[in-house]
Amino acid sequence: MRTLSLLLLSATLAFPNLSSAQERDESEIVMIGTTDPEMVDAIRTARAGLDDFLALANSPSTGTEQFKLKVMIRDGDATEHFWVVPFRPTGTGFEGVLANDPKVVHNVKAGQQIQFTRNQISDWGYSRNGRQVGSYTVCVLFKKMPPEQADYYRKNHGFDC
Repeated sequence: MRTLSLLLLSATLAFPNLSSAQERDESEIVMIGTTDPEMVDAIRTARAGLDDFLALANSPSTGTEQFKLKVMIRDGDATEHFWVVPFRPTGTGFEGVLANDPKVVHNVKAGQQIQFTRNQISDWGYSRNGRQVGSYTVCVLFKKMPPEQADYYRKNHGFDC
C-alpha cells in the first residue's frame, strides 16, 4: 500500500505564539494510506468549502487570522502534504511559502516559495477568536496518533475535534 505523509502543523510560521514550556517538535508526521476513507472524506470536505475559505481569507472578518492552505507535493512516488503560509492567488493558481520541513519528499524545503494549483490543495484552516476552523485533515490525524500528542495540539492550538 502506498502511503502519504500529512504534516500535522507548521511550527513557528503558522503558530508563532508558543511559550517555551509548550514547545515540542511540531514537524511530527503521521503516515496514512492514500485510500484511508476518513482522510479521503476530510480532503473532499475541505475542497468543497475552499471557495468560502478563499473569500474569507481575501476579506477577513474580525477575529479571524492565521489563514493557511495544506498543499500536496509529489516527488516521484512519494507524496507529502505541507502547510503554506502565507499564500496568495495568481493568474494560474496560487503561490506561497512552504511552512514545514519535508520528511518524505526531497524536491522542496521549508521557507521555499512554491506555486501550486487548486488540485494540489488538500485542506485549509484559520483561527477564529483563538479556535481552529477547518483543518479537517488534522482532525483525522488526531485519531491516528497517541492521545497525548493529539491532546497537546488541541490544548495549544485551539482544536475542537
